[in-house]
Amino acid sequence: MRAWVIGNVAIDEIMSVPTMPEAGASIFGQQQSTDLGGKGANQAIVLGRAGLDTTLIAAVGNDLRGSMIRQSLSLEPIDSRLIELVDKASDISMIFTTPDGENAIITTTDCATSVRPEHVTSVLQTAKPGDLAILQGNLTDDTTAALLHEAKRCGMITAFNPSPLRPGFAALWSLIDIAFLNQGEADKLTGESGEAATQCLRDAGVGTVIITLGGKGAILADRTGTTTIPAVPSVAVDTTGAGDTFMAVALASSSLRHVMPDGLALRHAAQAASITVSRRGTRSAFPSQTELAAIFAT
Repeated sequence: MRAWVIGNVAIDEIMSVPTMPEAGASIFGQQQSTDLGGKGANQAIVLGRAGLDTTLIAAVGNDLRGSMIRQSLSLEPIDSRLIELVDKASDISMIFTTPDGENAIITTTDCATSVRPEHVTSVLQTAKPGDLAILQGNLTDDTTAALLHEAKRCGMITAFNPSPLRPGFAALWSLIDIAFLNQGEADKLTGESGEAATQCLRDAGVGTVIITLGGKGAILADRTGTTTIPAVPSVAVDTTGAGDTFMAVALASSSLRHVMPDGLALRHAAQAASITVSRRGTRSAFPSQTELAAIFAT
């Protein structure tokens, strides 16, 4: 089985702030750092470190940031198929983290929203039935829909993380085998919370729904019922990339065992996410291959 991650990649500029700035305010920041990020790249990197054969399909510009992205990805155990857009600047994320570990993120999408179905479908011709097609909310609505249709035509298992939220996602649920959302996203999409939100998405056609609840753990709902998994206690210093870590490890754990996401996969994911939030940064905070192997051995 191979995971095909179709999404974005960006350079993260990270800064610690005492509190989030209000409109019109100027505040001081510190501990500025640069890292590789973007939800697509984050998920692909963790999937690869977890031992799943992984291909990342994303767009970059022909610029310095694009070169930095290529160099960083070359150090990871994944196959990167980067689409070079000579007329676009590589995407960048500005990430502000507060002392309690929470963050706010602003991401440019010049490259991500320029990805068209034809950029991807030729690569997917080598995908096999049962492979994973993993998408997030960074591509345009029409490209996301077209790629999900193509993945289903190829017999792939579709996994979707609707972040950032986009208006057209309501039409996609029948194409989704596995959906990962946080509580805020679930509230906005369904008007419900907890188990009621999972039922709404199941009724809309999603096969397996996983909602992360921060420090309260996660809920998994599928045709067999609903399971709640507690969070793993940790001291959070930076929550950037925690959701991507959780999703990637849950998918890797289940895929390597040739099952759909289950309680064990979510427990593995919670352990991995607890490592990510205990460190500053994005790629540099993700669990290593050794750490993930130890988690999967439990």
